[in-house]
Amino acid sequence: MKNNRSIGMVVLIIVIFFVISLLTNIINAVLPQVKDSYSLTHGLAGLLPLAFFIAYGVMSIPSGMMIKKLNRKTMLVGPFILACLAALLFGFFPTFPVYLVSLFSIGAGMAMLQVVINPILRSAGGEEHFAANSVIAQLFFSGAGYVGPHIYSYLVTNLESQNFDKNILISLISRVTPEKLTWVSIYWVFAGITLLMAVVLSLLKIPKIELKSDEEVGALEVHKQLFKNKIVILYFIGIFAYVGSEQGLANWISEFLKNYHNVDPATTGASVVANFWLVFAIGCGLGVILLKIFNSRAILKVFTVLSIISLTISLFAPVGIAKYSFPAVGFFYSIMWSIIFSLALNSVPKEHGTFSGILCTGIIGGAIIPALIGWLADKFGLRAGMILLYLTLGYILSIGFWSKPLIKNKTIFDKE
Repeated sequence: MKNNRSIGMVVLIIVIFFVISLLTNIINAVLPQVKDSYSLTHGLAGLLPLAFFIAYGVMSIPSGMMIKKLNRKTMLVGPFILACLAALLFGFFPTFPVYLVSLFSIGAGMAMLQVVINPILRSAGGEEHFAANSVIAQLFFSGAGYVGPHIYSYLVTNLESQNFDKNILISLISRVTPEKLTWVSIYWVFAGITLLMAVVLSLLKIPKIELKSDEEVGALEVHKQLFKNKIVILYFIGIFAYVGSEQGLANWISEFLKNYHNVDPATTGASVVANFWLVFAIGCGLGVILLKIFNSRAILKVFTVLSIISLTISLFAPVGIAKYSFPAVGFFYSIMWSIIFSLALNSVPKEHGTFSGILCTGIIGGAIIPALIGWLADKFGLRAGMILLYLTLGYILSIGFWSKPLIKNKTIFDKE
């Protein structure tokens, strides 16, 4: 019975990862249209991921401390209610300042969820299987990244063609979506999805997962002690570098193709972004198998080198190649988060819950790196701005060499 509850909890967490990705990665697809709609520079457009991911820096550690005072159902339902209200706010008032506030609010909710679900995934699935289970969660996360741009493209295409008569959903959404801001429609869909998640989670009986004392989130003093640990800082930078690499590329793919290859961001651009997440998902599936065969550090080194090669091809190749090489980078990114996160938690003997909150704070890299790319793009061009990714990927590559986990990923060759 206990095993069934643990499996059920793992499945629930995977569904939550899917929805988190829908809300997070849609920025990758809509950014060019947002930029045009509000007449933004690249630097101002970079405020979109900044507004979203800065919430992780603000909310991750406080969220960890809130777990001690609030029950887990509240910590799961609350963020979805917050995201629903934020999406509705922007739907009713689709201005750029309101969009930034909405993105920050949604980001805050997603930060709370990330802090809650990662330690539970590690506990429910078993610490020795955490890397593999985390990759499975990433598979669904990236799957949602593929679905989101297609939903966005479907909505925009039908709204702009005014295909209302035979489509009830498009007809309803058209009534609340400004004619010149058709991309806003995706946030009405998100309002419905997050409301549904809040209702379902409130009705479900969430099984209690008994976390070990070291998996609970400690007080402020515990955080201070961890920040004095060199390993904690190094892995914090690792998460910062990974999310910065992921979002720094994904957010600017469509705009890059538009600027250098005259690609339509609402159709072909969105499709390339979707394919980025599709092959990301394929990479996650392969990653689960590889982690059962090889040491995670070796996989991280090989995949990082290949991602650097693919990025180089994407930035300098003709459009016919770039449309495929950009998604290829996603394939090699796919295992990085899971391996870095699992190496981190498995490199300290205790306080894993608190450490998880600190690591999630590193997701702020998804705010800083895309914004820096936008700032550099205004001065030197978008291609030059995206060269910043070589620095973040270089740091990720270094993790494969200096990491020394206390618990290694379990492979089929390990003796019981």
